[in-house]
Amino acid sequence: MNDDGSAQPSEAVGVDTAADTNGDGHNPPRLSRALILDAAIDFIDHHGLSKLTMRRLGAACDVEAMALYRYVHSRGDLLTGIVEHIVDRLLVDQLAARRQEDGWQDYLVRLAHGVRQIALDHPDVFPLVATQPPEIPWVRPPLRSLRWMETFLDTLICYGFDDVAAVEAYRSYTTFLLGQLLLEVSARGAQLHSEDDAILDNAHHSERALSDYPHLKRLQPTLSQDCGATEFEESLEALLDRLELLVSRR
Repeated sequence: MNDDGSAQPSEAVGVDTAADTNGDGHNPPRLSRALILDAAIDFIDHHGLSKLTMRRLGAACDVEAMALYRYVHSRGDLLTGIVEHIVDRLLVDQLAARRQEDGWQDYLVRLAHGVRQIALDHPDVFPLVATQPPEIPWVRPPLRSLRWMETFLDTLICYGFDDVAAVEAYRSYTTFLLGQLLLEVSARGAQLHSEDDAILDNAHHSERALSDYPHLKRLQPTLSQDCGATEFEESLEALLDRLELLVSRR
């Protein structure tokens, strides 16, 4: 307090001096969930998932670990957030690039390359995308969110696919991407199994209203059918047909 009764700068209303410095005299970064998730992805890219701790992530963000918990409530919430952050980023990029005049083949090719680029850029993160429990059991990685499924089905239906063909395309396409890209990141040294698989935050992974996703709501009975055996046989048959074609060319 000054002699005239006015507040000293540190006493000014709304100023939190404890929050303005981190102990060494300079201002800490303004934290947000997105900033923390980006920092976590960068940390995993450079050091691996097994090295990620809240303390090390705090240091990477130039804050104490406890400051992170306002934005990520647990390690499981952090890992779930990393997966959602990457998947949402891909969705935004693909929606921006989608053009009706390009055709469905171009859409699927561009999307496949977009997913593959994520796998190659973040090989130690991609297994999380592949193995995290989905929001609903019939959601398939790596296009693993309700928004992604709705967008994928809507795009193919707009290109003339009927409901059954769109669902079969989603299943075949995700099966191809998942198998191919997991093999590719594994060859680059990524660990496909992690103790973190058991602690991912799946509190919200339950059946929830699909009112915002009209295609998913309509196709839920078809999407939830177990067609694993049929898909396996059809994929195997397609592989044999391709190999037979290769042999016939020689």
